[in-house]
Amino acid sequence: MQKEESSVKVLVTDEIAEEGLAVLRSLESIDITVRTGLSESELLDEIQSADALLVRSQTQVTEAVIAAGSQLKVIGRAGVGVDNIDVGAATRRGVVVVNAPDGNTISAAEHTVAMLLALSRHIPQAYASVRQGKWTRGKFVGVELRGKTLAVVGMGRIGTEVAKRALAFQMNVIGYDPYLTEERARTLGIRRVSLDEAITEGDFITVHTPLVKETHHLLNAAAFEKMKPGVRIVNCARGGIIDELALVEALQTGKVAGAALDVFETEPLPAEHPLRQFDNVILTPHLGASTVEAQSLVAVAVAEEIVNILTDKPFRNAVNLPSLTEEQKQYLQPYLVLGEQLGRLVGQLLPQSAAQVEIAYSGEIANQDISLLTRTILKGLLASAYADEVNFINAMVIAKEKGITVREVRQASKVFTNMISVTAATPVEQHTVAGTLYNGFGPKIVEVDGYRIDVAPTGNLLYTMHRDRPGMIGKIGTLLGDADINIAGMQVGRHQQGGEAVMLLSVDKPIPENIVTLVRNMPDVLQVRSIEL
Repeated sequence: MQKEESSVKVLVTDEIAEEGLAVLRSLESIDITVRTGLSESELLDEIQSADALLVRSQTQVTEAVIAAGSQLKVIGRAGVGVDNIDVGAATRRGVVVVNAPDGNTISAAEHTVAMLLALSRHIPQAYASVRQGKWTRGKFVGVELRGKTLAVVGMGRIGTEVAKRALAFQMNVIGYDPYLTEERARTLGIRRVSLDEAITEGDFITVHTPLVKETHHLLNAAAFEKMKPGVRIVNCARGGIIDELALVEALQTGKVAGAALDVFETEPLPAEHPLRQFDNVILTPHLGASTVEAQSLVAVAVAEEIVNILTDKPFRNAVNLPSLTEEQKQYLQPYLVLGEQLGRLVGQLLPQSAAQVEIAYSGEIANQDISLLTRTILKGLLASAYADEVNFINAMVIAKEKGITVREVRQASKVFTNMISVTAATPVEQHTVAGTLYNGFGPKIVEVDGYRIDVAPTGNLLYTMHRDRPGMIGKIGTLLGDADINIAGMQVGRHQQGGEAVMLLSVDKPIPENIVTLVRNMPDVLQVRSIEL
């Protein structure tokens, strides 16, 4: 039967709970096509006539898939992460990406607690032994959770729920999160610690951070070296937070008494992976969100978002775009792009999480409703710590929960028609970045820490503050050249000859940490940051 001219097509390519599909079927104007297990070529063919795509984690929504979806308006991910979706490509093509950030919180927390219990009492191993006809009680002597220290690395929604449940087991709970405040920790009944303290003090360590550049291999060989002998590790968050080969070595030496892992760097876990050889390692196939309740909640939440977008109604959980009228989009869209990049930039200039943020709007933009812009800037600022957990809707809430003071200032512009300035401060350090829109040239960074510059807020940048000495630029350029890193552009700002100067280098690829260290150790270099926008 041919669909009506006014109907829209929603393509569903992963297994979605029936409750979610029922939401879509409630509108006669929506034509649902469910096709799971598609090959890449089949998906490229099927997506061409789709107005919306609904997936879980199996379907890889690549740039090619998005490009083939010429009618595509929205991509819905029935879950929290959007690792399998090229959000950048979707944004460039004006496709809204929505997810369900709250639906699987309890399921993931409960699975983590189940792994803690199974790990402490050898439950899977004992079960397998009994199934084999054995009765070797002495082999499976476990440890109690009571009185043990649980280090929760990442105190977002799921980490917080895990901490609450661990307290019920009379565990001593310590928490690390760059945005966790002392007040919030006291309210939860836990102790706020540094990452090093969490690693060195935990009898059990569970990770609940997003997988971003800063958290990739967060638990590596150096971290395992600092841990207590006999520590137990749990990861129900994201594969890649733990360096699996370093974990294998720590298991072999006995430094780690056991591990319980639900997520892996490569999924499905390869058959020859060395983690499969250990009797004291519990492996589950990414089951954190696999409960009837969670699957129903995330399916319904995302289906409702898709319906709202397709019927031009307000929506909440946009990963890449806010809910705007067409008129608002036309005026604010360039400033939203600029604002998010300014937030990302100042967030990466700081050595730790901001305690205070001031956003100054100058010129005509100061007369507009800037609440959405403020949330967008905060989204960029928080992105390095919270990745896909933070969006335009919840950025302000997360900032408040983490004790970040946010202040908005409206003022006349003395230089540009419109300018946005973002100042972020820790107790010991402060940075300011400012940007504007140039007609015909788009967003530009025009000021960093009081120094005038002119740089496009995109790509990979190297920031330095250094003493203005002859040859400084050449020395840094030579070091990058020797590392096969090409410089695409350079901006230097100074107030006076021989004083302090700021430099922003645009480079063609990310700068490895060892190169950053070499620059940092150069004479007269005061600060250096590698930035990815």
